[in-house]
Amino acid sequence: MRRSWIPVGVLWLSYTVLIMWAVATFDWLPAQWAEEAEVVDEAMVLLQYLAAPVMAIVLAIMTWGAIGWRSNGADREDGPNQRDNRTVVTSWLVITSALAIFVVINPGFVGLAEIRGEPSADYVIEVEGQKFFWRVTHENGAEALDEMVVPSDARVRYDVTSVDVNHSFWVPAFRVKIDAVAGLTTQAFATAHHEGSIDDDPNLRIQCAELCGAGHASMAMPVRVVSEQEYLEYIEALGSDTGTADEDGGDE
Repeated sequence: MRRSWIPVGVLWLSYTVLIMWAVATFDWLPAQWAEEAEVVDEAMVLLQYLAAPVMAIVLAIMTWGAIGWRSNGADREDGPNQRDNRTVVTSWLVITSALAIFVVINPGFVGLAEIRGEPSADYVIEVEGQKFFWRVTHENGAEALDEMVVPSDARVRYDVTSVDVNHSFWVPAFRVKIDAVAGLTTQAFATAHHEGSIDDDPNLRIQCAELCGAGHASMAMPVRVVSEQEYLEYIEALGSDTGTADEDGGDE
């Protein structure tokens, strides 16, 4: 029995090195379009490194078990009872507890503080979820139902709410997500750092991340990041169009 731990240990070390190499070598994550995405991705990579030894020990035991039990004539009777090793149990408890506390602090509390940042913002955009679409309202009162345009290199606060059931405001390219709750306004912050649209990256979209009904999967809205000057021109023109539409509706 004890001899079995030697090949398991070798396999565990090999798998650990292989997994860590894969994490360091391959870019698993989508493109970052906001400063907050950098914080989230750093936390994700850290958690992958921490998970590597755990995944490796599982793979090592499974691999050696498959090899050992595959041999002809293997002893398939139950072995003798194994007594607990207090040193191993104590070490496992101490190490896993320390890692859990470490993860809670960083990237837990530290990462959340970095993502939330200061409560101040350069612009405020209201986002309202409703079965099964999004309504975006800018500071000048201009509304949009076809896309959400945001300024680059500016900190934007998103005031998110719902008019019916719970939805979830999620922009995958920004790594920002917050619940949209009826009767409640939640807030999220994001600072996009370069320009682009859903044509450049399908993750540049608002996607509902809370199961809300039959149209949940299609509850999405394209996001377009433009320069600050272009954003100001856009909401001014959008506000003029909205005002004209309201006047036309009133005349009727």
